[in-house]
This record gives sequence, structure tokens and C-alpha cells, in this order.
Amino acid sequence: MNQTIVVKIGTSSLTDPETGHLALSTIAALVEVLTRLRALGNRVVLVSSGAVGVGCRRLGMNERPKKIALKQAIAAVGQGRLIRVYDDLFSSLGQPIAQILLTRPELMERNCYVNAYNTFQALFELGTIPIVNENDTVAIDELKFGDNDTLSALVASLIEADWLFILTDVDRLYNADPRLVPDARAIAVVSPTELAELSIDAGSSGSQWGTGGMATKLAAARIATSAGVQMAIARGRDPGNILKILNGEAIGTRFEPQTRSENARKRWIAYGLAPMGTIHVDSGAARAICQGGKSLLAAGITRVEGDFSASDSVRLLDTNGREIARGIVNYSSGEIDRVKGHHSDRIADLLGYMDAETIIHRDNLVVLVPSN
Repeated sequence: MNQTIVVKIGTSSLTDPETGHLALSTIAALVEVLTRLRALGNRVVLVSSGAVGVGCRRLGMNERPKKIALKQAIAAVGQGRLIRVYDDLFSSLGQPIAQILLTRPELMERNCYVNAYNTFQALFELGTIPIVNENDTVAIDELKFGDNDTLSALVASLIEADWLFILTDVDRLYNADPRLVPDARAIAVVSPTELAELSIDAGSSGSQWGTGGMATKLAAARIATSAGVQMAIARGRDPGNILKILNGEAIGTRFEPQTRSENARKRWIAYGLAPMGTIHVDSGAARAICQGGKSLLAAGITRVEGDFSASDSVRLLDTNGREIARGIVNYSSGEIDRVKGHHSDRIADLLGYMDAETIIHRDNLVVLVPSN
């Protein structure tokens, strides 16, 4: 059966970690694998890091800059070079590509989200392999995806992918950094329940040329599997691992997906919108939302964080600080702070008006953790 496959490759796999030179043999091998997948009838998307790293090398810089404006300028230099390399290699195999540069606001607006979906579908029909990166040149810091692991998971959710492959500089997920802990234990398969409870000393950064560590990959796994996408982590220096994993070989770490919601609007709420604040709920509210499919009421709220308005997206955290859901609120942060812990019939007394009985209606609420 033909599948929709998203492959993300990190800067640590695309470049030499010491010099920042492009690892052309790795890129060529990746191009061959993706072209083969496309020839077999699969829909393929490549999410590629490396623009800043390549730009640094092109400009003779020895380390990644820290200033946002400088980094964005260097990304503009590197992106052109990177897509040129991809185009040359894919063209040699007769495979057309398309470049897509995304920013977070383009997925936050519902019409833009739908348009992005339609664009990907049209590109698949044309037989292309879209190559995606964040538009670093214009993205503002507070609305950035943060890293391409997150971007790849959001793209996988957007296009309803079957698989997300994250190619990195380790062969699989470990319970500790194997570069620092020699006896770190490898993890082969992670179920949705195990992922929700997973606590790993995963580190927060990758190579000097990249932005992601294993922590960002776990965050991507939570996004992807919650959207019904099966994900795998494997070593990026051997792109052939993608084909092996698809053929059932026990390589890398595989994250099993949750049941996919057929509601496209709810997927947009969960993964298209950037949360503008956080609401903490008590155990009763968490249970009602996760197991009963209920709306969020003021009575179940214990704390409000952030400054947000009505119709913004927020995160819902349980008593353990775990994110259990996301939703669109009916009231601002200030209003919710005034009514939290009270029954809905007191909202009008406390605020002087009542726009809705619920803080988040169940139609605007998406559960992110397994019901058990």
C-alpha cells in the first residue's frame, strides 16, 4: 500500500561536525532512498536542516552565530546553496523537487493551514518531493517552530502522514546519552502510554551546527504519534535504514501511533496553533477531559499562566505538570483567573457577564494523551 512518508534529516547528519562541510555522500544516499520511495508510489516529504550551518561554511565562519538577525541573514545564504545541492542530486535521478519554506503563523491561521495542506497534495499529484525548512530569514523568535524536529512532526500531522523518520547522529533512543553513559540502555519500541510517561535524560542540544537534541525528538514524537503518525529515530549517516524499517527490520527506535482523529479542525487546534498560555487543572477535570470527552469548566481549574485572549490556544496540564490537552478558550487569562475553581453558574456574578458556560468547549478541545 502506498504511504505518505516524512523524512527529517538533521544538521549533524548533513554536515561534518567539526568543519561544517556538507556530507555529500550521505546526502546522495538520502536522495537515492527518497527517489526510490517515490518511484514505488509513496508520497515523500523531506524536512531538511542545515541552512545556517551551510551558510556559516559558505561565509568562512567557524561557529554558529547567536544574534538572531545575523543568523537569519546567514540562513538566507545557506538555503540557496542547500537547495542547489539537493536539486542537482535529485535531477541526476530524474526526480523533480519543490521548495517549501514555512513559518509558524502560516499554520496558525485556519485558511492558511488548509491551503498548505492543499499545496502539498498538489505537489504530490505533480510527482515532486517537497523539501521543507523553516523560513529562518523572516521568522520572529516567539513564533518560530524552534527546531526542525518540531517542524517535521507538524508537517506530518498536517499532511496526515503514515510515517515520520527522524535521522540523527545516534542509532536509536537510549535511556541516557550514550556518548556520556557507556552502559546506556537502548529502547526499541515506545507505545503511546510509555511515551506519555517517558522520562529520559535526553539532553537539550545537538552539535554546534544544529539546534536539536534528543529532547526535541521526544517532543516531536509526542506531536506525531498523537496525530496518528508512526515515527522512527535512526542514524542519519545510513539513510538506507528507512527502507529497512519499512520492511520490518528492528532498527532504530519506533514510536507507535495513537488512533488518528478524522477531524481536520481538531488536528489544526492541536498542532497548527501555537499555545499562548497554560491552564492547570485538577485530577477530576483531567479525568473528565481525557476519559470522558468533557469540556473544561471553571471549577476544575487551579492555576492560569500567561497573558492570552479569548479564542487563543492554550495548553492544559494535569497535577503532575503533564500536558494532557490543547484547546481554544472562551475567556481571557484574566477572566479565567477570576472564575477558576468556581461553578459555571457563578461566572456571570464574578465577571458581570457570561459569554459561555465552558472555559473550553469539547468541540474546541483536543486530548493529547492516551485515555488510559
